[in-house]
Amino acid sequence: MINNEDFLDEIGDNHIGSSAQNPIREDAFAITDDEKIERIKKDVENILITLGMDLTDDSLKGTPNRVAKMFVKEIFGGLNPVRKPKASTFDNNYKYGEMLVEKNITLYSTCEHHLLPIIGRAHVAYVSNGRVIGLSKMNRIVEYYSKRPQVQERLTMQIVQELQRALGTEDVACVIDAKHLCVNSRGIKDIESSTVTSEFGGKFKDPQTRREFLDYIKLETQF
Repeated sequence: MINNEDFLDEIGDNHIGSSAQNPIREDAFAITDDEKIERIKKDVENILITLGMDLTDDSLKGTPNRVAKMFVKEIFGGLNPVRKPKASTFDNNYKYGEMLVEKNITLYSTCEHHLLPIIGRAHVAYVSNGRVIGLSKMNRIVEYYSKRPQVQERLTMQIVQELQRALGTEDVACVIDAKHLCVNSRGIKDIESSTVTSEFGGKFKDPQTRREFLDYIKLETQF
């Protein structure tokens, strides 16, 4: 019979998500970012000391503070809703009625099972029903939901759902192709494999529209 610790390890090693939303506690923002940095700094110090590192060494003295600031302000900054980008939309005055695709959006996230990087590309598309969104806003939405402990399936869904809310249409799609360092650098140590996830809404559920989108993201962009 599998014990609870083995079961939790199996979930992590198989990269299984437990929720369509990030599991954030209700009191997650009861303390300030500066207070979080101080707490995390002490925890990182304890980890390094436990591992036998000499924190009086010049190279390591500032590491706990650097890591703490990086966690709060950078790689997990998307946990804080105050950092959510304003997804301004505009009237589609030029009546563009075809698919708009923003491909090869650079993606950096962190696997919530091992806290190791996820590195890849996101490809996002929508068909306007009267509203359009700035191209850079699509990148910022990808970045915002990436900057938190994640599973790739959830991230893909969140990007689509956020654009659907902003644009007022179901006609949104996203494909992510990414490498997980928890697979590439540990465990099975398969440096060649990548993970592809997709979410198709509205018109993108139609096989012909889906195929058109997938053909666009295969295009090689060279300037």
